[in-house]
Amino acid sequence: MQVRIYRPSKNTMQSGRALTGHWVLEYALETARRPEPLMGWISSGDTDNEVQLQFPTREEAIAFAKKNGWTADVEDAQDRIVVPRNYATYYTYRAPKKTDKAN
Repeated sequence: MQVRIYRPSKNTMQSGRALTGHWVLEYALETARRPEPLMGWISSGDTDNEVQLQFPTREEAIAFAKKNGWTADVEDAQDRIVVPRNYATYYTYRAPKKTDKAN
C-alpha cells in the first residue's frame, strides 16, 4: 500500500503557528473519486481516503509505515523564513543602490 507522509501547512484562518509541528500519514487513492449520481457529492469506493494519522516526528511516521510494510512517499517540510520587523522599519531611510554605469 502506498502512503504519503508530509507536514501540513498553516491553516489560512490561523494567525499563529501553533499545532503545525506534527507530521501526517495518509493513504494514497486506490480508486478514483467520482460524483454520486443522486446527490452529486464526490465519493470513492475506498474508505481509507478518510484516514489521516498524526505523528510528532517524521521518523516515527516513517517507522510506522515500514513496520506495516507500506511504501512511503515522504515530502520535505518547507520551513518559514521570518524577517523580524517593527513599525519603525517602514519609515527608516534607505539609500538608493548605486549602479555602475559607464558615461
